Parts: sequence; C-alpha cells; structure tokens
Amino acid sequence: MPFPLAALLVFLIAVLLSGGSTPVAARLGYRLEMLDRPGGRRRHRGEIPRTGGLALWLAFVLAVLFAQILPIPRFDPKEVIRLTGLLLGGTLSLILGLIDDRWELPPGPQFLGQALIALLSLPFLIFIEYVNNPLTGRPLYFPPLMVVLLTVFWLVGMMNTVNWLDGIDGLASGVVAIVALILFLHAGYRLDPPQHSVALLPAALAGACVGFLPWNWSPARLFLGSSGTLFLGYTLGVLAIIGGAKVATVVMAMALPIADVAWLIAYRWRRGRRPTQGGRDHLHFRLLDAGWSPHRIRMAYYGFAAAAGGIALLIPSALYKALALVLLAGVLLWVLRQAPPEASD
Repeated sequence: MPFPLAALLVFLIAVLLSGGSTPVAARLGYRLEMLDRPGGRRRHRGEIPRTGGLALWLAFVLAVLFAQILPIPRFDPKEVIRLTGLLLGGTLSLILGLIDDRWELPPGPQFLGQALIALLSLPFLIFIEYVNNPLTGRPLYFPPLMVVLLTVFWLVGMMNTVNWLDGIDGLASGVVAIVALILFLHAGYRLDPPQHSVALLPAALAGACVGFLPWNWSPARLFLGSSGTLFLGYTLGVLAIIGGAKVATVVMAMALPIADVAWLIAYRWRRGRRPTQGGRDHLHFRLLDAGWSPHRIRMAYYGFAAAAGGIALLIPSALYKALALVLLAGVLLWVLRQAPPEASD
C-alpha cells in the first residue's frame, strides 16, 4: 500500500472515531459529574464536561491498532516494544487525569504519578539516549543516570506543558495537532531512510485532535480535562523520542508554550507563590485580559507552532536550528511585552 494512502486512512479513521465518540464522552462527563464550573480563572458559561480525553484516547488507540495491520514496511524489530510502552503509558496518563478530574488531586500526587508513568517507559525502550551536538553534528551520548533523568524530565514536562496550555477553547488540542503533523512529516519524509510505520502514529494523534476540535471550539461543549491534557502531553513526548529521536523538533514547535511554562515557574517563585498554584498569569490568559480575542490568540499559537515546526523541518543544521530558536525567543519576549503579567495579578 502506498504510504500517503495509509497515512490518510489512519488520519481519517482517527478523525471519525474522535468526532463520533465525543458526544458519548460528554454525556459520560455529565453522568459522572466531572464538570468544569465557572469561577476563579474559569470564565466560561455553564457547566462543561471535562471528559474529552476519553474520546481522544479511544480514537488514537483504535487508529494506531488499525495502522498495525496495514502493509507498511517495518524495519525496526523493537518497534512493537516501543508501541506497547506508548499505549500503556498513554492509558495510565488518561487514568491519572480522570482521577484528577473527578477528585482534584493535590500537585504532589499528580507529579508523583506522572514521574512513575515516565519511569515505566524506560523498560519499553522509550528514553532519550543522546542529542546531536550543534557544533559538530555528532551524537552526544548520556550516561545511564542522565538518560533516566532526562527522559522523566521530558515526559513530565510535556504533560504539564500541554496541561498549562489548556486555558482557551481549542488551544491545546489545536497546537498538539499541528505538532503531530510536523512529526508525521519528519518521520515520513525527512528521515533517511523514512520511518513510514512510525509516521502513522503522529498521523493518528493529529486525526484524534482534529476530530475533537469542533466540540472544543468556542464556545466549547467539551473540555480536554486533565485526562486529555496528560494523555496528549505524554503521547506527544513519546512520539518525539521514538519518531527519529527528534525531541529538538518538538521543542522548536512547542517553543512558545514551553517558554511560557519556564517563565511562569520563575515568575511565581520570585513572587513567593507556589509554581503549581493556578492563576491567570499564563500567557494566553494575559493576552486575553489585554484585549486579544480567543480566536486571535489561537491563531497566534497555531501560527507560531507551524512556523517553528516548519523551520525545524527545513533547516538541516542543528546549529542553524539553535539560532532560529534564539530568534523565536525574541518573538516570545515581544509577546510578553504586549501583556505584562502585573495586569492579570
């Protein structure tokens, strides 16, 4: 089967499964009283179920299992091991998020659960073993302890980055869809030789997000909830590792939300606040309070992810990518000047 046709089939199946299961997920949210109510930093109207993660997980898992029966060449004999780890960790992330959505776990148990899920990925050969030196272009391998620490830091960081990004309707799911498409293009067309069987995985993730978006668009009828954000963050983090070891590509595409998380932690720490404390000092909230419309904010984030991801695909040199990341950081600083955090305190 031609690879483009296989990818299109996986993508469309994920879209249909996600879009078709979101009404069921919403009804289940009402039945289980897993609802977001207005108040505090939440300014939506009415009670909105936060069980969108169920639809995303179901669509992704079934689309990925369908991809395994397609006649696509598979060159890595350990691919099934990594796929098992991906599906297991994604399912555990979903369960942890559902528990949080139902009982609102304190930050400590949440981080502990995320770290354990990240550690569980290691026996399934999902880890960051090396990075490419931007000066020499050669791989720089890490000692075993550093491999463990970097992998846990990366996966927990991605789970929380997507979680913190989920503050405006359609923002997190749309950004993840774009980054997943970037990973699909990288694994399917940029690698030499291409990893077509691996590329089908981000195609499934992108399709699941696209099918969910109509229900999550303003005004949202269904929220991702912690189940959705943790699942998306973990899955995206793992795909960055197994999709040609291109963590740098995801860092580029997710540079805006990642930088916002890092800046928020430092900002709250300096002001004597817990970094995990909720508030409207996230960049998307500050832009909203500064007068930006939700649509304008979404398009800015989407455009940033697409442009940065495109740079990562088109520029072959790691050094040039590092310079491009510096340029993108300058854009971020400009955005921060447009919405000073003190305006939202």
